[in-house]
Amino acid sequence: MTTPILSAEQLSATTLLRFATAGSVDDGKSTLVGRLLHDSKSILTDQLEAVEQASLNRGQEAPDLALLTDGLRAEREQGITIDVAYRYFATARRRFILADTPGHVQYTRNMVTGASTAELAVVLVDARNGVVEQTRRHAAVAALLRVPHVVLAVNKMDLVDYAEPVFAAIAEEFTAYAASLGVPEITAIPISALAGDNVVEPSAHMDWYGGPTVLEHLETVPVSHDLTACHARFPVQYVIRPQSAEHPDYRGYAGQIAAGVFRVGEAVSVLPSGRTTTIAGIDAFGDSVDIAWAPQSVTIRLADDIDISRGDLIAPADDSPAITRDVEATVCHVADQPLSVGQRVLLKHTTRTVKAIVKDIPSRLTLDDLSQHPAPGQLVANDIGRVVVRTAEPLALDAYADSRRTGSFLLIDPADGTTLSAGMAGASFAAVAEAAAGSAADDAEWDF
Repeated sequence: MTTPILSAEQLSATTLLRFATAGSVDDGKSTLVGRLLHDSKSILTDQLEAVEQASLNRGQEAPDLALLTDGLRAEREQGITIDVAYRYFATARRRFILADTPGHVQYTRNMVTGASTAELAVVLVDARNGVVEQTRRHAAVAALLRVPHVVLAVNKMDLVDYAEPVFAAIAEEFTAYAASLGVPEITAIPISALAGDNVVEPSAHMDWYGGPTVLEHLETVPVSHDLTACHARFPVQYVIRPQSAEHPDYRGYAGQIAAGVFRVGEAVSVLPSGRTTTIAGIDAFGDSVDIAWAPQSVTIRLADDIDISRGDLIAPADDSPAITRDVEATVCHVADQPLSVGQRVLLKHTTRTVKAIVKDIPSRLTLDDLSQHPAPGQLVANDIGRVVVRTAEPLALDAYADSRRTGSFLLIDPADGTTLSAGMAGASFAAVAEAAAGSAADDAEWDF
């Protein structure tokens, strides 16, 4: 592993904290997000005026802050979240991208989409109802996606008279469950999103609680997914060969560093060919630099002329990912059309897209009780299942546990380009299910 080159203070100031909200229906996710934006002064005056007017039109005296994120007409009519709503905001201490995800079972795929890049998940629980089935489901998805930090926000504490025993019982139950799923860090915070208690400002009604507010925790939580400390990976996006009189011999490989650090003079391998060379130069922002790190967009120049094209991966010679054509992974199926054994698909991994066939679907995760259903034959919308995919060309694929960026991929319908499934290489929900419970194609072109 490469030694980090940025201090904790620099990371806090320069990186985004991506986080997602989740929870059961009517637990107050959108209201929490609206309160967070409102009390941190991260919304414009005209936005607030529009929400106030919309609330008055619905007969509400106070502004309904949930309307700041529930933007679809169907969401406002039904009072629920359907799609993932992304919002950007910043404080003096950190910048954020948040994803407000739906709570309904039928929108599990949306929750997976919102949490797939999150470094923290806020799981809301209604203090009156405690931990419910959907709470457990969202905790399982967060564990499967390897979200490093989970916040349990026990909401609507104002409706239980801010009682500490109610909060303590819910926090104990959820923490034990999430820990059994392998969630590495759980922080419980009692809040009232509607009244603003412990969201941005400490609550005057819960002097028995001495922990951080939601915003304070978001501002200070360590950014554990430091890309500069990961295995160095550079997917080639574009080959630059101007062939001009000024630069007759220039050949560079442009793209965004997915993870890690690259240095001039470093020995690297070009995958999947396996050819080795050294980095002759790195161009960034119009200048030559000696070092570059994720997520910078740079052009790398190599010492040797090697056949390299879009989709190839440059990695340290002594720290390269395995090359494979047989991909075993957990996928979340996001399309309305099923994914079936024997189906021809395209597999997109970083900048590389290859033909593939679904060889097997060994099991499906039953979301009701988080048990495994063996050999389902196909996956339908919102299903999470294990798949075995055979690719036409070799891939340089990391395990999802090692790198969420280079261990993930998409399965795509070759007919119309529709995204079918989002995959996590090597990831398994066996531990999740255990804790919760206490056809080959006949076309020669596709027959790999």
